[in-house]
Amino acid sequence: CATAYVLLAEEEATTIVDAEKYFKQALKAGEMIYRKSQNCHSQSPQHEAQLRRDTNVLVYVKRRLAMCARKLGRIREAVKMMRDLMKEFPLLSMLNIHENLLEALLELQAYADVQAVLAKYDDISLPKSAAICYTAALLKARAVSERFSPETASKRGLSTAEINAVEAIHRAVEFNPHVPKYLLEMKSLVLPPEHILKRGDSEAVAYAFFHLQHWKRIEGALNLLHCTWEGTFRMIPYPLEKGHLFYPYPSCTETADRELLPTFHEVSVYPQKELPFFIHFTAGLCSFSAMLALLTHQFPELMVIFAKAV
Repeated sequence: CATAYVLLAEEEATTIVDAEKYFKQALKAGEMIYRKSQNCHSQSPQHEAQLRRDTNVLVYVKRRLAMCARKLGRIREAVKMMRDLMKEFPLLSMLNIHENLLEALLELQAYADVQAVLAKYDDISLPKSAAICYTAALLKARAVSERFSPETASKRGLSTAEINAVEAIHRAVEFNPHVPKYLLEMKSLVLPPEHILKRGDSEAVAYAFFHLQHWKRIEGALNLLHCTWEGTFRMIPYPLEKGHLFYPYPSCTETADRELLPTFHEVSVYPQKELPFFIHFTAGLCSFSAMLALLTHQFPELMVIFAKAV
């Protein structure tokens, strides 16, 4: 039973090597059942449903084997397994195998291959993720980050490549605003939860946990992120009501993240736009003046006595 081996790999195995052994046994069983389902899937709707189930199990097992290979340092083998899986089952993109592939290719520093994967999956019709948006920003930042200086840029203005990099960072931050604080180590990381919520703090934790090393490897990338990421909140003053490139940020993510993340972790919430002190001071002064005018109108004699006393 393939799914029994999967459970053993996930619940009983104490090391990745042990898990890989169980997944290999699951693969043998899964392939045998999958071939049987293929031969009789057209006989009835029940057989078609069985084929879909067996297909999902087989793809899940192969993906987990590829992830085991990645964790055990056999990165090129993992890349090949992921590519073969995506080629064999192109319609199962909901399993996000391409995101695992992106991380493995970044580890190999195969940036041209990363760009090729992004060109296929960073499409307007496909659902986005922090891995897609921030990897796209990282590649654009890589082209300019080594020579980027805020002082120089403020004097001469941004070049076309720098504008593209900044816009990519703004796009990524709009999608998930919690990631930069983890990448810039302004907030401590925890182990990623088993499940994550897109655009939530849980997704930010998972992305930063696995991708921080790739940002550190590219000189100046984190500096460029540090100089530009907060500009997103000036571009979108009311992100919970109206987005710029994406749908408005869902305010319900905080509740779900509190359930997914450990209790000791301080869950990030969408950074609210803070008004400068001058605005607060002006508003207070106007309110005080309006109150004085109202009191003078209602109690003129009393206010004259008060003014003389002052």
